Amino acid sequence: MMNTKNKNIIKMVGVLFVGLLLGWMIFGGNDASKSEHDHNAEEGTETIWTCSMHPQIQMKEPGQCPLCGMDLIPLESNESAMDPNAIQMTEDAMKLANIQTMIVGGGNGANKKLALNGKVQIDERKLYTQSTHIPGRIERLMINFTGEKVNRGQTLAMVYSPEMVTAQEELLQANRIKEAQPELFEAAKQKLGNWKIGSATINKILSSNKPIQQFPITADVSGIITAKKVDLGDYVGQGMPIYEIADLSSLWVLFDVYESDMPWVKVGNKISYTIQSLPGETFEGVVSFIDPLINPQTRVASARVEVKNSENKLKPEMFASGIVNNILATTSSKGMVIPKSAVMWTGERSVVYIKSIVSNKVSFKLRNVTLGASLGDAYIIKDGLSEGEEIVINGTFAVDAASQLAGKPSMMSPDGGKAIIGHNHGNETSPVSNVSETKGKNTKSVSISQKAKDNLKPIFENYLEMKDALTNDNLEAAKKSGNNLLKSVENVNMALFTGESHNIWMSLSTELKTSLEHLGHFKTLEELRKAFLQVSNSIINLETTFNPNDKPLYVLHCPMANNNKGADWLSTSKEVRNPYYGKSMLTCGEVSKELK
Repeated sequence: MMNTKNKNIIKMVGVLFVGLLLGWMIFGGNDASKSEHDHNAEEGTETIWTCSMHPQIQMKEPGQCPLCGMDLIPLESNESAMDPNAIQMTEDAMKLANIQTMIVGGGNGANKKLALNGKVQIDERKLYTQSTHIPGRIERLMINFTGEKVNRGQTLAMVYSPEMVTAQEELLQANRIKEAQPELFEAAKQKLGNWKIGSATINKILSSNKPIQQFPITADVSGIITAKKVDLGDYVGQGMPIYEIADLSSLWVLFDVYESDMPWVKVGNKISYTIQSLPGETFEGVVSFIDPLINPQTRVASARVEVKNSENKLKPEMFASGIVNNILATTSSKGMVIPKSAVMWTGERSVVYIKSIVSNKVSFKLRNVTLGASLGDAYIIKDGLSEGEEIVINGTFAVDAASQLAGKPSMMSPDGGKAIIGHNHGNETSPVSNVSETKGKNTKSVSISQKAKDNLKPIFENYLEMKDALTNDNLEAAKKSGNNLLKSVENVNMALFTGESHNIWMSLSTELKTSLEHLGHFKTLEELRKAFLQVSNSIINLETTFNPNDKPLYVLHCPMANNNKGADWLSTSKEVRNPYYGKSMLTCGEVSKELK
């Protein structure tokens, strides 16, 4: 019985095994073929690898980012909903590039701050020429110098006049026969009256019965003597000026307005101004008049501010510095107002980058705009933007570089180009390496046109002036040269740099602008010298890369500067004149390199 049962169990196990084997052969084989088919299908779709910090890097194989060294990640394929001309950037990449945006028309207004220089001047309506009404010789001068204060009716000088003596004698003779010839007596009195001899003086002559030898010249107005035109013993004719008197109780402050700035200064504008000789005090006034004529030599017109000077703080010829604030609406008939940092100008086109969000992904797209007037730190945009659009206002060059590397429309390539995926095909060279070369000291020389070199030369001229000012411990001169250096960087025509040179110039110019942007806030030489260290590194890199100068330059090195880490600077001479220490250690350093 047991044997039969065991046999049945063995048969059942055998049947189960055979069934499993057949099932595997039938279904397992199909799965394997299906898996093989799916694998082959997957092999048909190539995975692209990118960097979360630098989305312009796209490679066909995993690895590390050539810019920052981070591990590459698979590129998500969700570009179907995104504009093909837009560049997508991750949040990490935006933070790394310090990209900031603003909504157009979202603020209350923009300021057009206009700085004006001027002088305190005498109110022309209160400037009086004191003349003599009596011809004769100056016998006495009561006021002998300018600046003295006089009151109306005060005697200024005594004059001896032969004509007056004769006229008085005629009066005395006419007085004796006035009963017979009253007309003659009145005519003699009138003759003295024409010389501004009052009735009291005439009565005095008649009562004394003898002529007065010297007559006083009295002040017609009160004020300050600003000019003395006669000396003791001079002969003067009737109506000849002898003094100039000015009433300084109210003055004018005349500000110079350049021809290009005249649209921003109107009658009624408020001006806040300071006086150089009155530090710590701020004055306010209103433009009451603008000169309708422009000086043909200086190309300026005068804007007048009338000032009360009851405390006599202000004096003519004092220098004044004023600020005119024009508040402009961000949306007006003139157009949108956006910061200058948002606009890139190629010499032919002005462009901005518009931010958009699709499927929770941030992208930026190039937009051509039409510039209006400059408002100092802002532009009026006449055309190209609409209220509510979001634009990049900081990190614009980083977005443009990413667009160019991704083959999207960019500042220098408005129609786009070939995307750079970060690795080589045969003999192709990736421009990604060019971007990395601009970080630090670039030793690779790049050829540019002579016109582009000439465009760069003002940068070196202003840099060398800044270096000399630091050598002489002159803070204000160094700041002024630094500001000129920043302007010369901004004035470079970027259209002259194409291809490989474009990427390098974009990076170097950004470095220089970043190093110099806070120049106006520096109050000590130490602060300025820290910025100069970064500026010098960029300038040396600029010279090494583009070689724009015809004459040789020398790289000098001070091992003690930068907290004993060492610092370099550029000079036209081998003589050591240390800008990092100035006069305290003027000869600290040595020539480390000659650039030809």
